[in-house]
Amino acid sequence: MKAGRTGAVITLAGALALVPVTAPTAQAADTGVTVSRIVINGGKPVVVGTSDVKEPPVTFRITLPSGYSTSDPFAYDAEPFLYHDTTPKAGADGGGLYMGGYTCYETSSRIADCEGSLRIDPYYRIDSNNDATTWTTGVVARLFKSNGQLKAEEYTSTSGRVQIKRWAKATVNASPEPVTKGKTLTVTGTLTRADWVKHKYTAVAGGLAHLQFCKKGSAVYTTVKSVRSGSAGALRTTVKASADGYWRWSFGGWDTTGSAVSTADYVDVR
Repeated sequence: MKAGRTGAVITLAGALALVPVTAPTAQAADTGVTVSRIVINGGKPVVVGTSDVKEPPVTFRITLPSGYSTSDPFAYDAEPFLYHDTTPKAGADGGGLYMGGYTCYETSSRIADCEGSLRIDPYYRIDSNNDATTWTTGVVARLFKSNGQLKAEEYTSTSGRVQIKRWAKATVNASPEPVTKGKTLTVTGTLTRADWVKHKYTAVAGGLAHLQFCKKGSAVYTTVKSVRSGSAGALRTTVKASADGYWRWSFGGWDTTGSAVSTADYVDVR
């Protein structure tokens, strides 16, 4: 078993370029290490809010070049990371998303299957709303000499892509409560999403939200109306009250923004 560079689980595994390299000529050298079968978050987008650290799971395979063995975990290191709008090396050095830790299990003398997680902290690693985009999966690989000094290092790009989205929230309020059957029911709410610069939730303008109703005694929601949020993220529409039940807003999301479903507001119809 291999975890990070020590053979035991450590919190610094996957820190990439935090340790300065003293041999510039080695940085561009081809290591011969292959990292394949990379799966991040089960292939699904990663939706990030304003404060909670997200740790999407990552699995991958390391294949070592001839002359290296998985039985010597100090001789090599390799892992995926995420970056966008730059080169793999620049992405790894600043602004990239790295592994928070990982463990590898040797399946042969030169192959190890690894599992771990990325660490995405919106306070420190996500600092622009432009980070809500498609990220490229890169790979950093290193070989080490017997004395622990760096022998070779390379940064490469893969065809893997991961969508990072801003977390969205929806609220709902239906009134009056109770309401007379056949009378007008006004349903309002707000649609907001994570702002990674301000570190708070701000209005989503022009978001298409669906007003959904679930009749008392049922578990099925049906879309009644669809409206777009105003400039302040406000949602508002009216319906005729017909039966006791639950009202909610549902937002399907965008390429840059996650979906959101409000809690349900129960209305007694008399």
